[in-house]
Amino acid sequence: MSSQTNQKVQIVTADPSGIGLFGLAIVTLVASSQKLELTSGFSYIIPWAIFLGAFAQLFASVQDAKHNNTFGMTAFGAYGLFWLGVASSWLMKLGVFGPELMGDIDGKQLGFAFIGYLVFTLFMTIGAMETHKVLFTIFVLIDLLFLGLSFDAFGIAPHIFHTLAAYAEMGIAIVSLYGCGASVLNAHFGRVFLPLGKPFGIFKK
Repeated sequence: MSSQTNQKVQIVTADPSGIGLFGLAIVTLVASSQKLELTSGFSYIIPWAIFLGAFAQLFASVQDAKHNNTFGMTAFGAYGLFWLGVASSWLMKLGVFGPELMGDIDGKQLGFAFIGYLVFTLFMTIGAMETHKVLFTIFVLIDLLFLGLSFDAFGIAPHIFHTLAAYAEMGIAIVSLYGCGASVLNAHFGRVFLPLGKPFGIFKK
């Protein structure tokens, strides 16, 4: 007669928020420099959109899935895929995929994508209220970014909404860099080194 012992093994993985927020910070910093006319062209933005905006956030999404963090997984995954889509759109606009695709561009199609992301981000902003105030601030700025991008794509007061999108995107970069630093240093030191702000406590006790 043999006895069997069942053991559970817990695999501990690091919080991926730092690398996810870093990817978001760098791509929005570079992209906003073009919108604010501090730089010009798309060529040098594309690598950062792919490797930082997309791959870094998609990596964070997969890691958050291992943490059973539905909110983080969905947020990082959705915005990582967004930057892949944007980078591909820029490549089309630059003619990399041929003159046929470049000549068949309708910017309003991007406008519909931006509206979809605006609705998605509004839902995520509600969820962010119960994480911490830095993340909530980032989502509010993303709301403003997609609001500006949507109106700009449809040609509605483009100067006003393009400017709104540009400053919102720069704000995302700044706050995300802070959030990245806080996530890394708070975990590294095992205490609150940089405060993130408590949840609002409206929807969750």
